[in-house]
Amino acid sequence: MLVEIKELRKTFDNGTKALQGVNLSVNEGEFVVILGASGSGKTTLLRSINGLVNCEQGEIKFCDNIISPSTLPALRKKTGMVFQDFNLINNLSSLNNVLTGLLDSSNTLMSVLYLFTKEQKKQALSCLEMVGLLDKAYSRVDKLSGGQQQRVGIARAIIKNPTLLLADEPVASLDPKISDSIMTLLWNIRRQIGLTVICNLHQVDLALKYSDRIIGLSGGRVILDAKTKDVDEEYIRKIYDGHSAGLFF
Repeated sequence: MLVEIKELRKTFDNGTKALQGVNLSVNEGEFVVILGASGSGKTTLLRSINGLVNCEQGEIKFCDNIISPSTLPALRKKTGMVFQDFNLINNLSSLNNVLTGLLDSSNTLMSVLYLFTKEQKKQALSCLEMVGLLDKAYSRVDKLSGGQQQRVGIARAIIKNPTLLLADEPVASLDPKISDSIMTLLWNIRRQIGLTVICNLHQVDLALKYSDRIIGLSGGRVILDAKTKDVDEEYIRKIYDGHSAGLFF
């Protein structure tokens, strides 16, 4: 078991109860999709795993270590993150954006000055080739399309050869055709380098097509946890129907 979450709770300062006793586990090598309507707690859950959100109650265990302030730096080196809004530095090239994925594992001063080693640059170029953007290595990312920018984000996430890839709504701002290509890329990379993937989505069709397992969230609670082969689209869509949520408890 790669990730184990027990009784995770998070209430924000405005009183919003984002997570209300979440329990789930993720096995090594799984492609898990988390589905849920806006405000269901998907992003909070994913950011909690990466330590970007601190929860007031519960426990997250990753690689047999409980996530805490003392273990977080080491665990983050084993985790890559793909963001909905790409989270790139617009005035930098694709290559330098990918290299920022090494900032927490490189010499601080050299990183600030973007003085990466020849080997690190080769590694970044290899990642860009893996996502089909080697020809855009020296192009500024603000000159790229949305789909290309997300490919750069994926290359940045995998440059440190992580064990776990977290993807928070990675195709939310992309059209259906590009969305499908990005999900295909994540699926292929997962198999190619042996990743475990936890991906937040709101597109039910993509969840059914690409996941091994689907977790449904509603109101900060897990209301569905099933192998994808055991559910159909109509069943999953009940996640979005508050009146039907009780069917999953």
